Amino acid sequence: MTDYRRIYIPGSTWFFTVSLAERRDNHLLVEKIDLLRTAFRYVKERKPYRIDAIVIMPDHLHCIWTLPPGDADFSIRWNLIKGHFSRAIPEGERISPSRNKRRERGLWQRRFWAHLLCGQDDFNNHLEYIHWNPVKHGRVQRVVDWPHSSFHRFVEQGVYPINWGHPGDFSIHANE
Repeated sequence: MTDYRRIYIPGSTWFFTVSLAERRDNHLLVEKIDLLRTAFRYVKERKPYRIDAIVIMPDHLHCIWTLPPGDADFSIRWNLIKGHFSRAIPEGERISPSRNKRRERGLWQRRFWAHLLCGQDDFNNHLEYIHWNPVKHGRVQRVVDWPHSSFHRFVEQGVYPINWGHPGDFSIHANE
């Protein structure tokens, strides 16, 4: 088995990608968006963190979090979010023999992608990646049309124009 090592820096800001185990034609995250929001709130009340940006896609999500000073444990937060959401979903998903042996559900991929954000440019690039993701995956033609995104909050705050990412808007620098 691969030995995954993560770095933990208190009060740091991270970009995450978290995916469902079965991604093909799976729309669980947007179909059960209220349960997912409840899971995020539940964990936030117990283990505070700030969600700087987020996009919920049908089968995965991307987000940027900032942890409180003195706290570096993002892994426990993801464990709690995944567990809270999974317990709210009726069983019935395909479960691999290894998960069955460990008495695990089969909703989420076991691991997640975490990237420590280093500087404003890194933050901005990942912020744009998050908000561009629904267009990248062909879910919408315009960023503003995806409802499950912090993009709308950024428009309200004046960070983005409402037409950000549209043809003719050359301010996009999303990683593709």
